[in-house]
Amino acid sequence: MSSGHDHGPSRRSALLVAIGANSVLLAVQVVVGLAVGSLAILADSLHNASDVVALVIALVAQVLSARPPTRKRTYGFGRAEVLGALVNSAVLLAITAWVVVEAVGRLGDAPDIAAWPLLVIGVVGMVVNGLSAWWLSRTGSSLNVRAAFWHLMGDALGSLGVVVAAIGVGVFGWAWADPVASILISVLVLWAVFGVLRDSVGVLLEAVPRGVDPVEVGAVLEAAPGVTGVHHLHIWSLDSETTALTAHLQFDHGTDLHEAQDLAAAAADELRRRFGIDHTTFQTECADCPPNVPLVVEGRREAGALFHAGHDHDDHGSEGHDPR
Repeated sequence: MSSGHDHGPSRRSALLVAIGANSVLLAVQVVVGLAVGSLAILADSLHNASDVVALVIALVAQVLSARPPTRKRTYGFGRAEVLGALVNSAVLLAITAWVVVEAVGRLGDAPDIAAWPLLVIGVVGMVVNGLSAWWLSRTGSSLNVRAAFWHLMGDALGSLGVVVAAIGVGVFGWAWADPVASILISVLVLWAVFGVLRDSVGVLLEAVPRGVDPVEVGAVLEAAPGVTGVHHLHIWSLDSETTALTAHLQFDHGTDLHEAQDLAAAAADELRRRFGIDHTTFQTECADCPPNVPLVVEGRREAGALFHAGHDHDDHGSEGHDPR
């Protein structure tokens, strides 16, 4: 499955560069931390190690998502990146929560910190992670990219906090600067991670994508030329960038199959233009449906989701339309 927004190669290259740069930074942190005996630097190296693992997960997910559909996976592997985003978000959430707990514990008993080694490592980390996050952000806005971006940005902000704390400790003797900076930055990271986590779960639960109003979509379809009724409307995300839709379109009696197909194609073009819905499948009908058939059904699309109990279309002479 191709979403029409395939930035796989550029995303892969950005992830590879980020992995390489963070691996070098990790090695430098370990060497400097052991050399100066700084527990703070060694602790930051553990955080950076988790980021390297997270970036590798994002890279694997990106490679899988670019694989073509198979006979058993007809939509391809597009949701691999959503799973990668979910795993990375959960890991980052846990790490950030741990940082907050540790920072709160240090507020009343802040340890002595060697300011200058901390300052140097903070500046290097801020540059490496900031540039990696900036480059990755230019490759798109998929959930996988967003999760990896916030891993990098979280480290960049953490390094900024390290720089501020090092200045506060080295120049003004503010021992509390380190834990306070950690808490403030963690709050920002948590806010961003919750957004990625929410969107990832929404895709996996096949919720209506954010920014798409099913009622408005239904109204547009009902207003399409030749359409006399719309029901069994389902809207969900195939992956983090591709929106799919299925619906029954009812036409006037006497509408022939070719005319219905042309009208359905026009309706699909209108949905693509107004809502960015690229994958549409319509069942065209020329017979009345039973009363109380729902217009919008938000739920999981399973095999046969176009049909509901007691709703028989054998005499409708319908044909599906899928522009893809």
